[in-house]
Amino acid sequence: MPLKVKRRRRSLRVAITLISGLLPIVLGTVILHMQAERALKQSAGQTAEEAVRQFNLMLDNTAQAAHELLPLAGQTCNDVKLALREQVTRRPFVRSTNLVWDNNLYCSSLFGDYQETVNPGDYTQGVLWLMNGNPVTPNTALLVYRLSNGKKGALTTLDGFHLSNILRLIGRHTLLLLQVGNNWLAADGRVQSSPLPDLPVAQTRLTSEHYAFTVEAGFPEGETWRYMSSEYPPLFSLLMFFGVIAGFISHFAQRRSTSPTHEMHRALEAAEFVPYFQPVVHGDNKRWSGAEVLMRWKHPKEGLVRPDLFIPFAEHSGLIVPMTRSLMRQTAALLAPQSASFREPFHVGINITASHCRDLELVDDCREFLKAFAPGSIHLVLELTERELIEPTAITLQLFEQLHELGVKIAIDDFGTGHSSLGYLRQFKVDFLKIDQSFVAMIGVDTLSSHILDSIIELAVKLDLQLVAEGVESREQSDYLSAHHVNFLQGYLYGKPMPGAEFISALSDH
Repeated sequence: MPLKVKRRRRSLRVAITLISGLLPIVLGTVILHMQAERALKQSAGQTAEEAVRQFNLMLDNTAQAAHELLPLAGQTCNDVKLALREQVTRRPFVRSTNLVWDNNLYCSSLFGDYQETVNPGDYTQGVLWLMNGNPVTPNTALLVYRLSNGKKGALTTLDGFHLSNILRLIGRHTLLLLQVGNNWLAADGRVQSSPLPDLPVAQTRLTSEHYAFTVEAGFPEGETWRYMSSEYPPLFSLLMFFGVIAGFISHFAQRRSTSPTHEMHRALEAAEFVPYFQPVVHGDNKRWSGAEVLMRWKHPKEGLVRPDLFIPFAEHSGLIVPMTRSLMRQTAALLAPQSASFREPFHVGINITASHCRDLELVDDCREFLKAFAPGSIHLVLELTERELIEPTAITLQLFEQLHELGVKIAIDDFGTGHSSLGYLRQFKVDFLKIDQSFVAMIGVDTLSSHILDSIIELAVKLDLQLVAEGVESREQSDYLSAHHVNFLQGYLYGKPMPGAEFISALSDH
């Protein structure tokens, strides 16, 4: 393949070639290791900040319920039990509410009249208690919030499922722990009182400014090297490339391309990067609603090159921007003649990366793209990929503001798998969430993944975002997603990625 470094024939100069290559390889590896450590530290910090923010929001909700109930303490349980149950109904994270008089719990939303002694010493700073269940749900995490004023007191409880769900969603690629006092909770939902486990890589500890809890984030031993092997393969290949051909560069320059960058420049000029289209259908009636535009490399010798072999290198080398611009122009040339016949706006999804967000050229590219179509005939959807973190700089925020003014929609691709997904929701105005195919594949197979999928759907509903499910391959998955009101579906069940001419032909049938 054009991006793979092939083994060179042994010769008398092999020893010199290997010695020449050692220095850039060693130095490059050291630099990449330092970069990986910085990236993991940043990731752990962002994860901890987001976890603290989410837990603060949940406890704000729980504390508000306690504040509203505290004035009722001292009244008979028969008079106030409906008010207790009303708070449970109104507050999405509150599992139960209780009233206390003189450190005696006498009224519960679950049992009505009830007698149990409350020990303020169980509560961290007299306010929070992370406990391992109660008689109703033993061995199930429960976070109790205590509010008192003289003899009056109110207790509101937060279900541990919501806590562990946050730890799973936010800390998908990070070890994330919630600590209250001497007790702590991990994503498995079990409360532990033993010492916190060691997080040897990028350990970050963050304490809430509003409540008595701490979040700890980090990675296990060896994560730095694992991160390097998964995130920097093109750079490692490049290091090897320079090391191996140090003694032979002049000879090979006359026969073939001397670097992947040169080969991709040549391919770009030869228009070898072409669009493939995968249909997207409405979740309810399964009619075609649009398509995601995917880049393929039609290499003259190697044939159709898989995108995972050249897209990461294109991003690192800075070529992804002109490659995307070429892709958009080819897409406009193919679809624009059909746009006058569209009965409703046709969704056209195109992937963008952090490289596209460093200046405002993307706005001009989108304006040129939309100008080629009949007015109102399409919706251009830019899908944010997470191979590189998009920083919320002044330029980035200005870029997204101008894109929205053009009518361009923004989607987060592979939602739930990248450490920055929740950060993007907070920082940018997003229109769509694309559910990663790994969650869709587990429908009917894995209960945990189904819970996460349901949580993503619930999150989208609360944030008034539209959903696109990727990787739909079976009728069971399609029925499940439709029943849960997922707006759009995409996958092999409805169509594989196809070249432009084939897609145009199929489009007329739909």
